[in-house]
Amino acid sequence: MSDPGDNLRRLTDLYRTMARIRAFEETALEAHKAGEIPGPLHVSIGQEAVAAGVCLNLRKDDRLTSNHRGHGHAIAKGADPKRMMLELYGRDGGYCRGKGGSMHIADFSVGMLGANGVVAGGIPIAVGAAQGLKMQGSDAIVTCMFGDGAVNRGPFLEGLNWAVLFKLPVLFVCEDNGVAAFTRAESVTAGPGVIDRAKALGVAAITVDGNNGMGVDDAASTAVGAVRRGEGPHLLHLRTYRITGHTSADAAAWRPEEEVAEARSRDPIARLGAVLAERGVGAGELGKMIENARAEMAEARSGANAAAWPAAAVAFEDVQDTGAVAWSKSH
Repeated sequence: MSDPGDNLRRLTDLYRTMARIRAFEETALEAHKAGEIPGPLHVSIGQEAVAAGVCLNLRKDDRLTSNHRGHGHAIAKGADPKRMMLELYGRDGGYCRGKGGSMHIADFSVGMLGANGVVAGGIPIAVGAAQGLKMQGSDAIVTCMFGDGAVNRGPFLEGLNWAVLFKLPVLFVCEDNGVAAFTRAESVTAGPGVIDRAKALGVAAITVDGNNGMGVDDAASTAVGAVRRGEGPHLLHLRTYRITGHTSADAAAWRPEEEVAEARSRDPIARLGAVLAERGVGAGELGKMIENARAEMAEARSGANAAAWPAAAVAFEDVQDTGAVAWSKSH
């Protein structure tokens, strides 16, 4: 029988991670609106339980691939919010030296193989990484985060097919917020959807309420355990909702107000907070975790604002050398 105290600590850790993700996203949005961050951001406000609940079950050496909405995934996997914020600001010290921006954050030291601006682009990367781990005899696994829009892309079929054929240690996680950019998923997805497509290829798959942090944690624990035991790829279909627009520049006026209001009533952080309160965690303690998260991200914002820009020469580093020396000298 599990220790109730251990379970409470686990739920508290889950809540804290969700609070940190929310605080990072809200701080980044404020910075963008203030003109401090160039380019649009894809934030995940409302979807925090997916990243936190899944990654709570991963080891540091487990790999993770993400999509364009990947800030929460990176934080949940252990990436440094200060370096992430530096990257959003395009400053020296960012994860991609200030050249990648919001959609390309990676930290190999914690197994974060990177976000990806290409829809479904992380799926074949995850499968390739899983094949490599299996060839090495490692018991580490790969988790691949993607949205509902990715299930209509070729890499979804190719990736799941290959993973099943070679019984690879990969957990596919479909973070289904019901819309691909501005397009309702049901208007462009034929048939029953992602679960039936996965099962047709022999992938064990289940649907879970992605706004229920405890439910996500439980489902991920079961799936991660099965994948790590060598039982082949699994898929979690997590239904959630993003409160904000597609990007920081999208006011999301195209969505009915009552729909957003209903989604706010299922806020994953508030729901888990209510559970913790029932189990004896005081409002003061819950509030302190929120305050600490906001203070952490405010410090990251302040540091990024004050950080130096990369040297001009950095623009010519980390790029492919085509060998066209004469061209580079003449230009």
